[in-house]
Amino acid sequence: MTATSLLTAVTVGLVLGIVVRWLVPACRGVPFWLPLAVGVGAALSGTVAARLAGVDTSQVSLVELVLQVVLAGLGVGAVAVTADRQPRTSRYGKTGKPR
Repeated sequence: MTATSLLTAVTVGLVLGIVVRWLVPACRGVPFWLPLAVGVGAALSGTVAARLAGVDTSQVSLVELVLQVVLAGLGVGAVAVTADRQPRTSRYGKTGKPR
């Protein structure tokens, strides 16, 4: 992985993480760093996937960029969908007896 690919992946992940955090109200309940970290990690996996597919990653290619954006979007979207969910309530109270 070249420095350009790494920088592009980090930039794509951070931008998508910030945009989703700003646009999706459900992301307000998660830590600020979570969508950003998931976006960066997913974008880096897009670079790895491009390299495994045989795409020349010595410079940023369109295929690599598309993979980064798609995977980062899916990852940050998964965080947005699952964010701020209420825990399931149990039919048992604090005493362990049914209500």
